Amino acid sequence: MKKRQKELSEFEQQIADQIKAGKPLTGEDGIFTPMMKRILEAMLEAEVSSHMETSGGPGRNRRNGQGAKNLKSSLGSFEIFSPRDRDGSFEPVVVKKRQTTLSSDIDRKILSLFTHGMSYNDIREHIADIYGIEVSDSVMNQITDSVLPELAQWKSRPLEQLYAVIWLDAIHYRIREDGMVKTKAVYCVLGLDMQGVKEVLGFYIGENEKASFWLQVLQDMQQRGVKDVLIACTDNLKGFVEAIGTVFPHTECQLCIIHQIRNTIKQVSYKHVKEIIADLKKVYQAPSLETSSMELNILQQKWIKIYPRLTKSWYENWDNLSQYFKYSPEIRRIIYTTNTVEGFHRMLRKATKTKGAFTNENALSKIIYFTVRKAQDKWKHALQNWSLIHSQLLIYFETRITD
Repeated sequence: MKKRQKELSEFEQQIADQIKAGKPLTGEDGIFTPMMKRILEAMLEAEVSSHMETSGGPGRNRRNGQGAKNLKSSLGSFEIFSPRDRDGSFEPVVVKKRQTTLSSDIDRKILSLFTHGMSYNDIREHIADIYGIEVSDSVMNQITDSVLPELAQWKSRPLEQLYAVIWLDAIHYRIREDGMVKTKAVYCVLGLDMQGVKEVLGFYIGENEKASFWLQVLQDMQQRGVKDVLIACTDNLKGFVEAIGTVFPHTECQLCIIHQIRNTIKQVSYKHVKEIIADLKKVYQAPSLETSSMELNILQQKWIKIYPRLTKSWYENWDNLSQYFKYSPEIRRIIYTTNTVEGFHRMLRKATKTKGAFTNENALSKIIYFTVRKAQDKWKHALQNWSLIHSQLLIYFETRITD
């Protein structure tokens, strides 16, 4: 039997001709673009017909022609004609009023690229290459600004009443303000809750790092529900320990050993750096407080003639530098440095490495918040050996931990 060849419709014949001619699948002149246009217009026509059944009739609402709309999609940009009604009550669903992008795929792609630290220029080129769509800076701002209400809610969310450990440190960025480029500090606070899970408690943008601003940060944490912190890990900023004691008087403050070593090495000639670092290791890696104090005295006597002030800061801050010796090795590893918050700062630097000066604080806040969300996705589980650490904390702080 001979197969009967089905006759093609005019539209189907056009598609077939385009395929034979080697036309691209997507883009303004692509094969699928007129198909999508035709489908959307048919769906809009069905929507307005349904609307007219309920709102139309003699002396009532009626059709009012069509309006042209340029639509962007993953298939390319094209024009559709959307039906209108006389009283403006028709609200299309398939392509909403003032909608210029067919789906949220592009929005999500832009947000993802922005999160990974790509500049607007790089994002624009990427979107144009993948989707064949030109996206202006204003559109990208509008897309990324969509996260600002969520950010505001996140920054004011309630916190836990008790945290086992908090790490506090600042990172600096350049921001344009009043026609000038200024360096500002981003004050970051990470917390370890009583389930052993890390969390970014907040970030705050202010002037160059100072204890008075940290006091405001701590007061904000208190207002959001924090009543007590067992241990706070900080750098040796003047007045920092006092600021913590003002808000959380029972908190034990551990100064970052790594910050202390960096500040010490700044005083040292390059030829002595390796030897002094080796001597300092004997101090902070000692098995006990007594041994550590002895090694510090030995270091002082060894280098006092060459560097009379080498250990001055160590002795002045010894109480807060040596807090960690009272705890088990498992807890010591968590608190003797601010490496936890510095690890978060490395994520920020990766996300902002292509940036020069940010146009305003909002521009910086958006990319920090996207980085926070990425970090939180990684920190869903408790620290390793948390059961052991928690049981040890119960012994050290039995009167301050309640189930």
